[in-house]
Amino acid sequence: MAPYISPQPPIEQLASQLGPNGLPYALPIHPNLVHLTIGLFVIAIAFDIAGALYPVEKRVFRFLALPVTRAGFHDVGWYNLLACAIVSFFTVAAGFYELLLAEPLPGVISTIGLQSMETMLLHGVGGVLILLVIVAMTVWRGYQRFVWRKDMGRQVQWLYLLTGLVLFLVIGLHGTLGAELAAEFGVHITADQLLAAGADLKEALP
Repeated sequence: MAPYISPQPPIEQLASQLGPNGLPYALPIHPNLVHLTIGLFVIAIAFDIAGALYPVEKRVFRFLALPVTRAGFHDVGWYNLLACAIVSFFTVAAGFYELLLAEPLPGVISTIGLQSMETMLLHGVGGVLILLVIVAMTVWRGYQRFVWRKDMGRQVQWLYLLTGLVLFLVIGLHGTLGAELAAEFGVHITADQLLAAGADLKEALP
């Protein structure tokens, strides 16, 4: 019986379409969407905190002649969180697509002692879990806005705000894994990949 010969891996079929950064486009999409997701989430929680503390702040706003309202703060918090939840699906999808095309530099160990595959798995799974938490918080926030606290001045619960602050920390820690993939493992970094291939950067890059 003839030995089984593994066919060309499907991912290799894209090799001719990939640039020196390992992607079919010049700049990675995932990092840009990540920062959009983080920005929307931070604004959502920050404005809801401002709305929750409005009774303390309103004298300052009046002194500065700023026409702001408590409901206005909570509107910004809600719509930014809703946008964050929607954008996060594209963020995670782009992340997994770019993760599938990743070719980390060999023989590298991160500063926290992880190899490239371990880092990619943790970053991928962690991204999905954060997405689920953001979606759950959006549902939670929606119930507060339209059901539980629709007739109250303070539209959000303190536990919700505390959860948002904790997620700030989690996202920050999780983001270090993505930073290590780029900075230490050279994932989708054109210069790192060219150097690893033995190319002369002066000739390879414009």
